[in-house]
Amino acid sequence: MALVALPVLTPPRAKTSTLPTLKSSFLPSTIIAFPSLKTTTGGGKLCTPPSRIVVRSSAKIVRFPPLDRHAAKHSRLRFARKLKTLLLSKRRHFLPLRILSRCRPYLGLPPSRSLLSMVLRYPAIFRLIRSPASSLSVALTPAAEDLATRESLARSRLSSALAAKLHRLLMLAPRRSLLLSKLVHLAPDLGLPADFRSRLCNSHPERFRTADTSYGRALELVAWDPTLAVPFPSFRPPLSDDDDRRPIIDRPPRFKHLPLRRGLNLKRRHRDYLIRFRELPDVSPYAAYAVGEEEQRWRISAEEAEKKACAVVREVLGMTVEKRTLVDHLTHLRKDFRLPNRLRAMLVRHPELFYVSVKGVRDSVFLVEAYDDKGKLLVEDELLTEKERLMELVREGKRMRRERRKDVGYGNDHDNANEEEGEDEDEVDEVEDEDFGDLFEPGIGDDWEEISNWIDDDGGEDEVEEFWVKKAVSMGVVESSEGLEAW
Repeated sequence: MALVALPVLTPPRAKTSTLPTLKSSFLPSTIIAFPSLKTTTGGGKLCTPPSRIVVRSSAKIVRFPPLDRHAAKHSRLRFARKLKTLLLSKRRHFLPLRILSRCRPYLGLPPSRSLLSMVLRYPAIFRLIRSPASSLSVALTPAAEDLATRESLARSRLSSALAAKLHRLLMLAPRRSLLLSKLVHLAPDLGLPADFRSRLCNSHPERFRTADTSYGRALELVAWDPTLAVPFPSFRPPLSDDDDRRPIIDRPPRFKHLPLRRGLNLKRRHRDYLIRFRELPDVSPYAAYAVGEEEQRWRISAEEAEKKACAVVREVLGMTVEKRTLVDHLTHLRKDFRLPNRLRAMLVRHPELFYVSVKGVRDSVFLVEAYDDKGKLLVEDELLTEKERLMELVREGKRMRRERRKDVGYGNDHDNANEEEGEDEDEVDEVEDEDFGDLFEPGIGDDWEEISNWIDDDGGEDEVEEFWVKKAVSMGVVESSEGLEAW
């Protein structure tokens, strides 16, 4: 009996759908292919369920010079604002130079930059005095003291509004609580005072309370306020009759329109995705998942989750004074607000809502609808006026230095040339973000050992500071103040 080899029969493979995917932080990076299943209807006909087509769009940042200038201006004010806050935290509003040199990590100065040379760059804000102990100290000028008094009065007048702003921020968090160590990063952009943890939080016990957690002290929400759980209306006013962006003929548009800033041209695939994203139903940023129903979070689609994340970021930016903040500040609160892991990619992917400026070391994010085409804020905050006055003092200091060089003949040596070259180097030297994290900590922070090692290893920093002290004395900018006690 002969044996016959039978062919091996294998079941046919189901055809996989090779569909483009959407580059989203909520979707996996790999392409998951599902077989095209067929079902039968009541009439016996075969029907294929509609496949879900997701488009992958690679976004690229298109520079917007007006907002880039805003980011650069904020970077130039960074050292002056930090030093002013540090001096105001002391009772007499002055600090000896030897103690101030230990605060370099907070001020964001590298070891190669002289602290005294940076102080001398702002003669309209800071002044050098000699205390009775004959130690050189840094204090605020009368104009800067007056500016600080106005800021304090403005924040006292707006105490209820600042508390409501902090209340809304806690309502955005699903757990209704935020760590104070994370809030300090966003506090300056929100307009909160440096002592908001001790005064503002304790002055409104009906709104929030502080509690100890395993991760540190946290600010918890006491009661939900439905009147505050309303998203910000559009900051952009409606189009007027003389607006050139208004259509000439008042009729329904033939094609779907996506409002973008001037000069921003997107690829067709990216534009179509943003149009479909805009047509999704609005999601309230204050809508939370029910307690005990965490699995509901995974039932929503990726588009709905990204819609919610964009609404939360828009609400946070709407609370800030300048409608801008650093991307890193949002990253600190990413888990608290349930934002995607690739938060910066999501911000870049939605240029109709946000603009990410790469000016400086730390990227800034702006709320696009709060600015016009020339980069001017459409709705100005009351605290923004004080920031503009600080910028005026910086410009006044530059004029004072220019006049001083003309009168004294200071400016023909090599050191003055180096000083002029470092006029706009604040962006390069930006090391720490502007927060109140280690402002009131005991000692001088965790980075002091590293700074002290730099000083010991180099050995030339004392000579540099001594050079600038002699230069300041020769220029006549050191004042004597016998009324001040030794610090």
